[in-house]
Amino acid sequence: MKTLKNHTLIYDNECPMCNIYSKGFTKIGMLDENGREAFTEISATHKSIIDFNRAKNEIALIDHGKNEAVYGLDSLLLIIGNSFPLLEKIARTKPLYWFFKKLYSLVSYNRKQIIPSATDHTDQACIPDFNLKYRMLYIAFVMIFSAYILSIFSVKLGFNLNHNFTGELSICIGQMIWQTVFLRIYLKDKIWDYLGNMMTVSMIGALLLIPALLTNFSPSFYIIYFGIVVLMMFLEHIRRCRLLKLNDLPTISWMLFGVTALALIIWLTL
Repeated sequence: MKTLKNHTLIYDNECPMCNIYSKGFTKIGMLDENGREAFTEISATHKSIIDFNRAKNEIALIDHGKNEAVYGLDSLLLIIGNSFPLLEKIARTKPLYWFFKKLYSLVSYNRKQIIPSATDHTDQACIPDFNLKYRMLYIAFVMIFSAYILSIFSVKLGFNLNHNFTGELSICIGQMIWQTVFLRIYLKDKIWDYLGNMMTVSMIGALLLIPALLTNFSPSFYIIYFGIVVLMMFLEHIRRCRLLKLNDLPTISWMLFGVTALALIIWLTL
Protein backbone atom coordinates (compact mmCIF):
# COMPACT_ATOMS: atom_id res chain seq x y z
CA MET A 1 0.00 0.00 0.00
CA LYS A 2 1.09 3.55 -0.68
CA THR A 3 1.11 5.45 2.61
CA LEU A 4 -0.55 8.86 2.74
CA LYS A 5 2.09 10.69 4.72
CA ASN A 6 1.84 13.88 6.72
CA HIS A 7 -1.90 13.43 7.31
CA THR A 8 -3.89 12.73 10.49
CA LEU A 9 -7.37 11.23 10.59
CA ILE A 10 -9.53 12.49 13.49
CA TYR A 11 -11.87 9.57 14.21
CA ASP A 12 -14.71 8.95 16.64
CA ASN A 13 -13.10 6.51 19.09
CA GLU A 14 -16.49 5.77 20.69
CA CYS A 15 -17.80 4.45 17.36
CA PRO A 16 -16.71 0.83 16.72
CA MET A 17 -17.18 1.25 12.95
CA CYS A 18 -14.95 4.35 12.88
CA ASN A 19 -12.42 2.65 15.14
CA ILE A 20 -12.20 -0.44 12.94
CA TYR A 21 -11.76 1.22 9.56
CA SER A 22 -9.41 3.94 10.82
CA LYS A 23 -7.25 1.33 12.53
CA GLY A 24 -7.39 -0.72 9.33
CA PHE A 25 -5.92 2.22 7.39
CA THR A 26 -2.88 2.26 9.70
CA LYS A 27 -2.52 -1.53 9.87
CA ILE A 28 -2.35 -2.01 6.10
CA GLY A 29 -0.15 1.05 5.61
CA MET A 30 -2.55 3.47 3.95
CA LEU A 31 -1.82 5.87 6.83
CA ASP A 32 1.23 6.21 9.07
CA GLU A 33 1.17 4.28 12.34
CA ASN A 34 0.44 7.58 14.07
CA GLY A 35 -1.83 8.75 11.27
CA ARG A 36 -4.99 8.78 13.33
CA GLU A 37 -6.06 10.58 16.49
CA ALA A 38 -9.10 10.03 18.72
CA PHE A 39 -11.65 12.85 18.70
CA THR A 40 -11.88 12.83 22.51
CA GLU A 41 -8.10 13.14 22.77
CA ILE A 42 -7.52 15.70 20.04
CA SER A 43 -4.57 18.03 20.56
CA ALA A 44 -4.98 21.78 20.75
CA THR A 45 -3.00 22.16 17.51
CA HIS A 46 -5.28 19.84 15.56
CA LYS A 47 -8.39 21.32 17.14
CA SER A 48 -7.39 24.74 15.86
CA ILE A 49 -7.19 23.39 12.29
CA ILE A 50 -10.48 21.50 12.01
CA ASP A 51 -14.06 22.69 12.13
CA PHE A 52 -14.78 21.06 15.50
CA ASN A 53 -18.56 20.85 15.08
CA ARG A 54 -18.37 19.58 11.51
CA ALA A 55 -15.90 16.89 12.59
CA LYS A 56 -18.63 15.41 14.81
CA ASN A 57 -20.71 14.74 11.70
CA GLU A 58 -17.98 13.99 9.16
CA ILE A 59 -14.63 12.43 9.96
CA ALA A 60 -11.83 14.96 9.47
CA LEU A 61 -8.50 14.37 7.71
CA ILE A 62 -5.81 16.96 8.42
CA ASP A 63 -3.24 17.78 5.75
CA HIS A 64 -0.24 19.04 7.73
CA GLY A 65 1.45 20.33 4.58
CA LYS A 66 -1.44 22.67 3.76
CA ASN A 67 -2.53 23.06 7.39
CA GLU A 68 -6.14 22.37 6.45
CA ALA A 69 -8.70 19.56 6.68
CA VAL A 70 -11.12 17.70 4.42
CA TYR A 71 -14.19 15.94 5.77
CA GLY A 72 -16.44 12.93 5.41
CA LEU A 73 -16.45 11.03 2.14
CA ASP A 74 -13.73 13.28 0.70
CA SER A 75 -11.34 12.31 3.51
CA LEU A 76 -11.93 8.60 2.88
CA LEU A 77 -11.54 8.97 -0.88
CA LEU A 78 -8.28 10.87 -0.39
CA ILE A 79 -6.86 8.02 1.70
CA ILE A 80 -8.13 5.27 -0.62
CA GLY A 81 -7.23 7.20 -3.76
CA ASN A 82 -3.63 7.54 -2.66
CA SER A 83 -3.27 3.74 -2.99
CA PHE A 84 -5.98 3.09 -5.58
CA PRO A 85 -6.31 6.15 -7.86
CA LEU A 86 -8.70 4.37 -10.23
CA LEU A 87 -11.14 3.57 -7.43
CA GLU A 88 -11.17 7.19 -6.34
CA LYS A 89 -11.71 8.36 -9.91
CA ILE A 90 -14.67 5.99 -10.32
CA ALA A 91 -16.15 6.95 -6.93
CA ARG A 92 -15.92 10.64 -7.81
CA THR A 93 -18.09 10.31 -10.91
CA LYS A 94 -21.24 12.33 -10.25
CA PRO A 95 -23.87 9.56 -9.78
CA LEU A 96 -21.63 7.40 -7.58
CA TYR A 97 -20.26 10.33 -5.61
CA TRP A 98 -23.82 11.51 -4.90
CA PHE A 99 -24.87 8.02 -3.80
CA PHE A 100 -21.83 7.41 -1.57
CA LYS A 101 -22.12 10.86 -0.01
CA LYS A 102 -25.75 10.22 0.89
CA LEU A 103 -24.88 6.75 2.20
CA TYR A 104 -22.05 8.20 4.30
CA SER A 105 -24.39 10.82 5.78
CA LEU A 106 -27.06 8.20 6.47
CA VAL A 107 -24.61 6.09 8.47
CA SER A 108 -22.78 8.98 10.12
CA TYR A 109 -25.86 10.82 11.40
CA ASN A 110 -27.31 7.55 12.74
CA ARG A 111 -24.13 5.88 13.98
CA LYS A 112 -25.03 6.40 17.66
CA GLN A 113 -28.35 4.68 17.02
CA ILE A 114 -26.68 1.85 15.12
CA ILE A 115 -24.01 1.24 17.77
CA PRO A 116 -24.56 3.31 20.94
CA SER A 117 -21.95 3.83 23.63
CA ALA A 118 -22.18 4.31 27.38
CA THR A 119 -20.16 7.53 27.04
CA ASP A 120 -22.42 9.16 24.45
CA HIS A 121 -23.79 11.53 27.08
CA THR A 122 -20.45 13.05 28.11
CA ASP A 123 -19.31 16.52 27.04
CA GLN A 124 -16.29 15.08 25.19
CA ALA A 125 -18.30 12.57 23.15
CA CYS A 126 -18.31 12.87 19.37
CA ILE A 127 -22.08 13.10 18.95
CA PRO A 128 -23.35 13.97 15.46
CA ASP A 129 -26.04 16.61 15.06
CA PHE A 130 -29.61 15.39 14.87
CA ASN A 131 -30.76 15.29 11.25
CA LEU A 132 -34.46 14.54 10.87
CA LYS A 133 -34.19 13.64 7.17
CA TYR A 134 -31.50 11.01 7.68
CA ARG A 135 -33.15 9.67 10.85
CA MET A 136 -36.41 9.13 8.97
CA LEU A 137 -34.54 7.59 6.02
CA TYR A 138 -32.82 5.17 8.39
CA ILE A 139 -36.09 4.24 10.05
CA ALA A 140 -37.81 3.76 6.67
CA PHE A 141 -34.96 1.60 5.37
CA VAL A 142 -35.00 -0.66 8.44
CA MET A 143 -38.78 -1.02 8.34
CA ILE A 144 -38.73 -2.08 4.67
CA PHE A 145 -35.77 -4.43 5.18
CA SER A 146 -37.24 -6.03 8.32
CA ALA A 147 -40.68 -6.38 6.76
CA TYR A 148 -39.21 -8.12 3.71
CA ILE A 149 -37.21 -10.63 5.78
CA LEU A 150 -40.15 -11.30 8.12
CA SER A 151 -42.52 -11.81 5.20
CA ILE A 152 -40.26 -14.59 3.89
CA PHE A 153 -39.56 -16.13 7.29
CA SER A 154 -43.22 -16.18 8.32
CA VAL A 155 -43.96 -18.83 5.70
CA LYS A 156 -41.58 -21.22 7.48
CA LEU A 157 -43.49 -20.83 10.75
CA GLY A 158 -46.54 -22.64 9.43
CA PHE A 159 -49.93 -21.41 10.76
CA ASN A 160 -51.05 -21.15 7.10
CA LEU A 161 -49.07 -17.93 6.77
CA ASN A 162 -48.25 -16.64 3.30
CA HIS A 163 -45.60 -14.29 1.98
CA ASN A 164 -47.13 -10.91 2.86
CA PHE A 165 -44.73 -7.99 2.66
CA THR A 166 -47.49 -5.38 2.93
CA GLY A 167 -48.83 -6.97 6.11
CA GLU A 168 -45.39 -7.13 7.74
CA LEU A 169 -44.64 -3.54 6.74
CA SER A 170 -47.95 -2.47 8.28
CA ILE A 171 -46.91 -4.15 11.54
CA CYS A 172 -43.56 -2.30 11.51
CA ILE A 173 -45.29 1.03 10.89
CA GLY A 174 -47.86 0.18 13.56
CA GLN A 175 -45.13 -0.48 16.10
CA MET A 176 -43.53 2.87 15.30
CA ILE A 177 -46.84 4.68 15.78
CA TRP A 178 -47.62 2.68 18.95
CA GLN A 179 -44.32 3.51 20.62
CA THR A 180 -44.47 7.15 19.57
CA VAL A 181 -48.02 7.70 20.84
CA PHE A 182 -47.57 5.92 24.17
CA LEU A 183 -44.04 7.07 24.96
CA ARG A 184 -43.72 10.56 23.54
CA ILE A 185 -44.55 12.30 26.84
CA TYR A 186 -42.12 10.07 28.76
CA LEU A 187 -39.30 10.14 26.21
CA LYS A 188 -39.57 13.89 25.42
CA ASP A 189 -36.38 14.97 23.61
CA LYS A 190 -35.10 11.37 23.50
CA ILE A 191 -37.91 10.18 21.24
CA TRP A 192 -35.88 10.15 18.01
CA ASP A 193 -32.85 8.58 19.67
CA TYR A 194 -35.07 5.84 21.07
CA LEU A 195 -36.87 5.22 17.76
CA GLY A 196 -33.53 4.94 15.98
CA ASN A 197 -32.30 2.41 18.52
CA MET A 198 -35.58 0.49 18.37
CA MET A 199 -35.23 0.20 14.61
CA THR A 200 -31.69 -1.09 15.00
CA VAL A 201 -33.03 -3.82 17.30
CA SER A 202 -35.48 -4.73 14.53
CA MET A 203 -32.66 -4.81 11.98
CA ILE A 204 -30.58 -7.06 14.26
CA GLY A 205 -33.53 -9.44 14.51
CA ALA A 206 -34.00 -9.48 10.74
CA LEU A 207 -30.31 -10.17 10.17
CA LEU A 208 -30.42 -13.07 12.65
CA LEU A 209 -33.34 -14.58 10.73
CA ILE A 210 -31.49 -14.64 7.41
CA PRO A 211 -29.39 -17.81 8.13
CA ALA A 212 -32.61 -19.73 8.88
CA LEU A 213 -33.96 -18.79 5.45
CA LEU A 214 -31.20 -20.87 3.89
CA THR A 215 -32.30 -24.05 5.71
CA ASN A 216 -35.21 -26.44 5.37
CA PHE A 217 -36.48 -27.85 8.67
CA SER A 218 -39.86 -28.47 10.27
CA PRO A 219 -42.05 -25.52 11.37
CA SER A 220 -41.34 -26.34 15.04
CA PHE A 221 -37.64 -25.63 14.47
CA TYR A 222 -38.41 -22.20 13.05
CA ILE A 223 -40.82 -21.40 15.89
CA ILE A 224 -38.06 -22.18 18.42
CA TYR A 225 -35.49 -20.28 16.36
CA PHE A 226 -37.82 -17.28 16.12
CA GLY A 227 -38.35 -17.39 19.89
CA ILE A 228 -34.58 -17.30 20.47
CA VAL A 229 -34.22 -14.32 18.13
CA VAL A 230 -37.04 -12.48 19.92
CA LEU A 231 -35.34 -13.15 23.26
CA MET A 232 -32.06 -11.72 21.94
CA MET A 233 -33.93 -8.67 20.64
CA PHE A 234 -35.62 -8.27 24.02
CA LEU A 235 -32.28 -8.29 25.85
CA GLU A 236 -30.75 -5.89 23.33
CA HIS A 237 -33.72 -3.54 23.69
CA ILE A 238 -33.22 -3.49 27.46
CA ARG A 239 -29.47 -2.83 27.03
CA ARG A 240 -30.07 0.09 24.70
CA CYS A 241 -32.70 1.58 27.00
CA ARG A 242 -30.14 1.43 29.80
CA LEU A 243 -27.62 3.29 27.63
CA LEU A 244 -30.27 5.93 26.93
CA LYS A 245 -30.90 6.11 30.69
CA LEU A 246 -34.52 4.97 30.30
CA ASN A 247 -36.52 2.70 32.58
CA ASP A 248 -38.39 -0.48 31.57
CA LEU A 249 -41.50 1.31 30.24
CA PRO A 250 -40.33 1.39 26.58
CA THR A 251 -39.46 -2.32 26.72
CA ILE A 252 -42.81 -3.23 28.28
CA SER A 253 -44.66 -1.22 25.62
CA TRP A 254 -42.48 -2.75 22.87
CA MET A 255 -43.18 -6.30 24.03
CA LEU A 256 -46.90 -5.62 24.54
CA PHE A 257 -47.24 -4.53 20.93
CA GLY A 258 -45.25 -7.54 19.69
CA VAL A 259 -47.33 -10.05 21.65
CA THR A 260 -50.58 -8.40 20.55
CA ALA A 261 -49.55 -8.38 16.89
CA LEU A 262 -48.39 -12.01 16.99
CA ALA A 263 -51.59 -13.16 18.71
CA LEU A 264 -53.70 -11.30 16.16
CA ILE A 265 -51.82 -12.86 13.24
CA ILE A 266 -52.22 -16.39 14.63
CA TRP A 267 -55.89 -15.78 15.39
CA LEU A 268 -56.56 -14.57 11.81
CA THR A 269 -54.92 -17.68 10.34
CA LEU A 270 -56.84 -20.22 12.43
